[in-house]
Amino acid sequence: MTRTINQEGLEHIKRWEGFRADAYKCPSGVWTIGYGHTSAAGAPEVQSGMTVSKEDAEAILRRDISRCEARVESLVRVPLTDNRFAALVSFDYNTGRLHSSTLLKKLNRGDYDAVPGELMKWVHAKGEVLQGLVNRRSAECGLWAKGEFVASAFEQAGADSAAVKADMGVASLTGAGALGVALSEAAGQIAPLTETLPMLKGLFIALILAGVAVSLWSAVSRWREA
Repeated sequence: MTRTINQEGLEHIKRWEGFRADAYKCPSGVWTIGYGHTSAAGAPEVQSGMTVSKEDAEAILRRDISRCEARVESLVRVPLTDNRFAALVSFDYNTGRLHSSTLLKKLNRGDYDAVPGELMKWVHAKGEVLQGLVNRRSAECGLWAKGEFVASAFEQAGADSAAVKADMGVASLTGAGALGVALSEAAGQIAPLTETLPMLKGLFIALILAGVAVSLWSAVSRWREA
Protein backbone atom coordinates (compact mmCIF):
# COMPACT_ATOMS: atom_id res chain seq x y z
CA MET A 1 0.00 0.00 0.00
CA THR A 2 1.37 3.40 -1.01
CA ARG A 3 2.34 5.70 1.83
CA THR A 4 0.07 8.75 2.13
CA ILE A 5 0.73 12.31 3.17
CA ASN A 6 -0.19 13.31 6.73
CA GLN A 7 -2.89 15.89 7.51
CA GLU A 8 -0.34 18.61 8.21
CA GLY A 9 1.19 18.06 4.79
CA LEU A 10 -2.20 18.12 3.08
CA GLU A 11 -3.15 21.39 4.78
CA HIS A 12 0.27 22.79 3.85
CA ILE A 13 -0.38 22.11 0.15
CA LYS A 14 -3.91 23.49 0.27
CA ARG A 15 -2.69 26.63 2.03
CA TRP A 16 0.06 27.34 -0.49
CA GLU A 17 -1.90 26.40 -3.61
CA GLY A 18 -5.01 28.25 -2.51
CA PHE A 19 -8.41 27.48 -3.99
CA ARG A 20 -9.38 28.95 -7.36
CA ALA A 21 -12.78 28.02 -8.74
CA ASP A 22 -12.02 29.47 -12.20
CA ALA A 23 -9.21 28.34 -14.49
CA TYR A 24 -6.23 30.71 -14.58
CA LYS A 25 -2.67 30.81 -15.86
CA CYS A 26 0.03 30.37 -13.21
CA PRO A 27 3.25 32.48 -13.30
CA SER A 28 4.78 29.86 -15.62
CA GLY A 29 1.91 30.29 -18.09
CA VAL A 30 0.21 26.93 -17.38
CA TRP A 31 -3.58 26.65 -17.12
CA THR A 32 -4.45 25.77 -13.51
CA ILE A 33 -7.60 25.29 -11.43
CA GLY A 34 -8.74 24.27 -7.94
CA TYR A 35 -5.82 23.54 -5.63
CA GLY A 36 -3.09 23.86 -8.25
CA HIS A 37 -4.35 21.18 -10.66
CA THR A 38 -2.93 21.24 -14.19
CA SER A 39 -3.52 19.03 -17.21
CA ALA A 40 -0.04 17.55 -16.78
CA ALA A 41 -1.27 15.87 -13.56
CA GLY A 42 -4.04 14.07 -15.45
CA ALA A 43 -7.81 14.48 -15.80
CA PRO A 44 -9.59 16.78 -15.95
CA GLU A 45 -7.90 18.79 -18.69
CA VAL A 46 -7.80 22.46 -17.68
CA GLN A 47 -9.06 24.95 -20.26
CA SER A 48 -9.97 28.61 -20.36
CA GLY A 49 -13.42 29.25 -18.87
CA MET A 50 -13.43 26.05 -16.81
CA THR A 51 -14.86 26.14 -13.25
CA VAL A 52 -14.81 23.68 -10.35
CA SER A 53 -16.50 23.40 -6.95
CA LYS A 54 -14.47 23.27 -3.74
CA GLU A 55 -15.55 19.68 -3.09
CA ASP A 56 -14.52 18.51 -6.57
CA ALA A 57 -11.26 20.48 -6.31
CA GLU A 58 -10.30 18.66 -3.11
CA ALA A 59 -11.09 15.29 -4.69
CA ILE A 60 -8.89 16.20 -7.65
CA LEU A 61 -6.15 17.37 -5.28
CA ARG A 62 -6.14 14.08 -3.40
CA ARG A 63 -5.94 12.17 -6.67
CA ASP A 64 -3.08 14.37 -7.91
CA ILE A 65 -1.24 14.03 -4.59
CA SER A 66 -1.54 10.24 -4.74
CA ARG A 67 0.66 10.25 -7.84
CA CYS A 68 3.26 12.35 -6.04
CA GLU A 69 3.06 10.13 -2.97
CA ALA A 70 3.82 7.10 -5.13
CA ARG A 71 6.69 8.92 -6.83
CA VAL A 72 8.30 9.98 -3.56
CA GLU A 73 7.94 6.49 -2.11
CA SER A 74 9.53 4.88 -5.16
CA LEU A 75 12.30 7.44 -5.71
CA VAL A 76 13.55 7.97 -2.16
CA ARG A 77 15.68 5.10 -0.85
CA VAL A 78 16.24 6.37 2.70
CA PRO A 79 13.78 6.50 5.65
CA LEU A 80 11.66 9.63 6.11
CA THR A 81 9.53 10.96 8.93
CA ASP A 82 5.94 11.82 8.01
CA ASN A 83 6.72 15.55 7.86
CA ARG A 84 9.76 15.02 5.65
CA PHE A 85 7.73 12.77 3.38
CA ALA A 86 5.05 15.49 3.21
CA ALA A 87 7.64 18.18 2.38
CA LEU A 88 8.89 16.14 -0.60
CA VAL A 89 5.34 15.42 -1.79
CA SER A 90 4.63 19.17 -1.67
CA PHE A 91 7.83 19.89 -3.59
CA ASP A 92 7.09 17.29 -6.27
CA TYR A 93 3.48 18.41 -6.56
CA ASN A 94 4.63 21.96 -7.19
CA THR A 95 7.58 21.22 -9.50
CA GLY A 96 7.17 17.67 -10.83
CA ARG A 97 10.96 17.43 -10.87
CA LEU A 98 11.95 15.40 -7.84
CA HIS A 99 13.11 12.55 -10.09
CA SER A 100 15.76 14.68 -11.84
CA SER A 101 16.83 16.83 -8.90
CA THR A 102 20.20 17.06 -7.17
CA LEU A 103 18.12 17.07 -3.98
CA LEU A 104 17.12 13.43 -4.62
CA LYS A 105 20.69 12.36 -5.37
CA LYS A 106 22.03 13.90 -2.17
CA LEU A 107 19.15 12.60 -0.06
CA ASN A 108 19.61 9.05 -1.35
CA ARG A 109 23.24 9.28 -0.26
CA GLY A 110 21.93 9.92 3.25
CA ASP A 111 22.64 13.67 3.23
CA TYR A 112 19.47 14.84 4.99
CA ASP A 113 21.02 18.20 5.89
CA ALA A 114 21.45 19.12 2.20
CA VAL A 115 17.70 19.05 1.50
CA PRO A 116 16.76 22.57 2.74
CA GLY A 117 19.49 24.18 0.63
CA GLU A 118 18.44 22.19 -2.43
CA LEU A 119 14.79 23.12 -1.92
CA MET A 120 15.71 26.80 -1.93
CA LYS A 121 17.22 26.48 -5.42
CA TRP A 122 13.75 25.89 -6.90
CA VAL A 123 12.45 29.45 -6.74
CA HIS A 124 12.58 30.51 -10.41
CA ALA A 125 9.94 30.88 -13.11
CA LYS A 126 10.88 32.00 -16.60
CA GLY A 127 14.38 32.82 -15.35
CA GLU A 128 13.25 35.09 -12.53
CA VAL A 129 13.12 34.58 -8.78
CA LEU A 130 9.51 34.65 -7.56
CA GLN A 131 8.89 35.66 -3.95
CA GLY A 132 5.91 33.32 -3.81
CA LEU A 133 8.18 30.36 -4.62
CA VAL A 134 10.79 31.57 -2.13
CA ASN A 135 8.07 31.62 0.52
CA ARG A 136 6.76 28.18 -0.41
CA ARG A 137 10.20 26.57 -0.44
CA SER A 138 10.90 28.16 2.95
CA ALA A 139 7.70 26.67 4.36
CA GLU A 140 8.74 23.26 2.99
CA CYS A 141 12.10 23.71 4.74
CA GLY A 142 10.21 24.38 7.98
CA LEU A 143 8.15 21.21 7.49
CA TRP A 144 11.33 19.26 6.73
CA ALA A 145 13.06 20.62 9.86
CA LYS A 146 10.41 19.36 12.25
CA GLY A 147 12.02 16.61 14.30
CA GLU A 148 8.95 14.50 14.93
CA PHE A 149 9.75 10.77 14.87
CA VAL A 150 7.01 8.70 13.25
CA ALA A 151 7.34 4.96 12.81
CA SER A 152 6.96 3.90 9.17
CA ALA A 153 7.19 0.84 6.97
CA PHE A 154 10.97 1.25 7.08
CA GLU A 155 11.06 0.35 10.79
CA GLN A 156 12.01 -3.29 11.19
CA ALA A 157 10.27 -5.46 13.76
CA GLY A 158 12.31 -5.71 16.92
CA ALA A 159 14.70 -2.88 15.99
CA ASP A 160 15.89 -0.76 18.84
CA SER A 161 14.03 2.56 18.88
CA ALA A 162 17.14 4.63 19.47
CA ALA A 163 18.95 2.92 16.59
CA VAL A 164 16.05 3.54 14.23
CA LYS A 165 16.01 7.22 15.14
CA ALA A 166 19.73 7.46 14.51
CA ASP A 167 19.37 5.77 11.09
CA MET A 168 16.68 8.28 10.15
CA GLY A 169 18.84 11.20 11.15
CA VAL A 170 16.24 12.23 13.71
CA ALA A 171 17.11 13.13 17.27
CA SER A 172 15.02 14.36 20.17
CA LEU A 173 14.96 18.11 19.77
CA THR A 174 15.88 19.94 22.92
CA GLY A 175 17.73 23.17 23.62
CA ALA A 176 19.29 24.68 20.50
CA GLY A 177 17.73 22.05 18.19
CA ALA A 178 14.22 22.93 19.31
CA LEU A 179 14.99 26.63 18.97
CA GLY A 180 16.14 26.10 15.38
CA VAL A 181 12.92 24.32 14.46
CA ALA A 182 10.83 26.97 16.22
CA LEU A 183 12.54 29.73 14.22
CA SER A 184 11.96 27.84 10.96
CA GLU A 185 8.30 27.31 11.82
CA ALA A 186 7.88 30.99 12.67
CA ALA A 187 9.34 31.92 9.30
CA GLY A 188 6.92 29.55 7.61
CA GLN A 189 3.99 31.29 9.32
CA ILE A 190 5.22 34.74 8.30
CA ALA A 191 6.06 33.77 4.71
CA PRO A 192 2.52 34.10 3.25
CA LEU A 193 2.26 37.64 4.68
CA THR A 194 5.41 38.98 3.03
CA GLU A 195 3.71 39.42 -0.32
CA THR A 196 1.15 41.82 1.14
CA LEU A 197 3.34 43.31 3.89
CA PRO A 198 6.81 43.94 2.38
CA MET A 199 8.06 45.29 5.74
CA LEU A 200 8.00 41.70 7.05
CA LYS A 201 10.49 40.43 4.45
CA GLY A 202 13.47 41.44 6.59
CA LEU A 203 12.07 39.56 9.59
CA PHE A 204 11.26 36.55 7.39
CA ILE A 205 14.82 36.34 6.05
CA ALA A 206 16.31 36.83 9.51
CA LEU A 207 14.20 34.00 10.96
CA ILE A 208 15.12 31.62 8.14
CA LEU A 209 18.86 32.34 8.50
CA ALA A 210 18.72 32.13 12.29
CA GLY A 211 16.76 28.87 12.20
CA VAL A 212 19.17 27.23 9.75
CA ALA A 213 22.22 28.45 11.68
CA VAL A 214 20.96 27.25 15.07
CA SER A 215 19.82 23.90 13.66
CA LEU A 216 23.22 23.32 12.02
CA TRP A 217 25.04 24.29 15.22
CA SER A 218 22.89 21.86 17.19
CA ALA A 219 23.52 19.06 14.67
CA VAL A 220 27.28 19.63 14.77
CA SER A 221 27.23 19.65 18.57
CA ARG A 222 25.35 16.34 18.68
CA TRP A 223 27.80 14.83 16.15
CA ARG A 224 30.78 15.87 18.24
CA GLU A 225 29.23 14.38 21.35
CA ALA A 226 28.46 11.07 19.62
